[in-house]
Amino acid sequence: MHPLGVAALMTLPIGASLTGAPAGTFGDPLGGLSPDELQRFSDGRAAFERIEGVADGLGPVFNGTSCAACHNVGATGGGSAFVETRFGTTTNGTFDPLVQFGGSLIQTDGIGPQGGCDFVGEHVPPEATIVAARRATPLFGLGLVNAVPDAALLALASSEARRQPETAGRPNMVQDITTGALAIGKFGWKSQISNLRQFAADAYLNEMGITTPLEPDENCPQGDCALLSCDPVPGVDDDLEDVDLFTDFMRFLAPPPQQIDGGASRVSSRRRRWSPGSRLFAQIGCASCHVRSLQTGESEVAALRARTFEPYSDFLLHDMGSLGDGIEQGQATGAEMRTAPLWGLRLFTTFLHDGRATTVEDAILAHDGQGRAARDRFAELRADEKEQLVAFLRTL
Repeated sequence: MHPLGVAALMTLPIGASLTGAPAGTFGDPLGGLSPDELQRFSDGRAAFERIEGVADGLGPVFNGTSCAACHNVGATGGGSAFVETRFGTTTNGTFDPLVQFGGSLIQTDGIGPQGGCDFVGEHVPPEATIVAARRATPLFGLGLVNAVPDAALLALASSEARRQPETAGRPNMVQDITTGALAIGKFGWKSQISNLRQFAADAYLNEMGITTPLEPDENCPQGDCALLSCDPVPGVDDDLEDVDLFTDFMRFLAPPPQQIDGGASRVSSRRRRWSPGSRLFAQIGCASCHVRSLQTGESEVAALRARTFEPYSDFLLHDMGSLGDGIEQGQATGAEMRTAPLWGLRLFTTFLHDGRATTVEDAILAHDGQGRAARDRFAELRADEKEQLVAFLRTL
């Protein structure tokens, strides 16, 4: 949690932690925001933490009653130990999300008796041959990611293809439902969503069951759409007011702060870059996919304009072999996963998309596919070199 606690963070006045000064703790706003942007950040955070009820359109099936229920480690907006389940099967070599059985995402809870129906949580049907777990991810710094131009990621993909074809990533081209056009996906384990507003609307529907003009169709509980006749709040539940508040919160949320070294000095980007562990990170090939820095483009928000940041990800898809989760989304195959950003890793207690690894070393050793060569080089390092590399990652 935030050092002051969520309750205190919610009530801090503008001018206390919300000064626009460089972020020093998890959950702070971006530095350099205007007073209006700081207020929008604060209002968005309050909406993000607010608990939704049936009268608000919650359900009829859902995974949580607030955004913060699944995004809270380190501060509001962090990740958590919450793991959701996706499922599907393949038919004649083609992925089938089994929508008729409620796929591909499980909603674990229901709103209970309503009219002549009893809404309960979903389960994985016997027809599923693919079952995948996915961790709730941190949202720190996503406004910066959102502000990276599609052209920059296309150029990065082209550069990787020229310099390192064996590990090159590719973009997931997906539909931007806010414009109807194809765009590069940046968010989600498969880079299946292209912008923060769509990301917010998608989560509002699939995690809380609240519909909006961007996502107007309710999830049919376990695929049984007849049950929607008992939906206590039929039609569109939210007019996008909350979606815009969530978007503001994520857009203005600062990236993970620099590590405090020994409780006194900060580990600067320059100092971190030249540490023995950082050099090993690059030498064995981790930086081929976990690209250290990116730059934002033009933005109406001055704090997001032409800013270099260090997410340690290229936000592209890579074939991870046996580490893939089998789920297809957009153009992403079952074996492909987006390069997970490593910033904020020091907060994680479980690693990889499904949380299977409980140590950084185990997470590295689980890499496969395009990550296999770097994995093997890590395995060949001396014990002290492995410790140096892991220590570096623990500063992110």
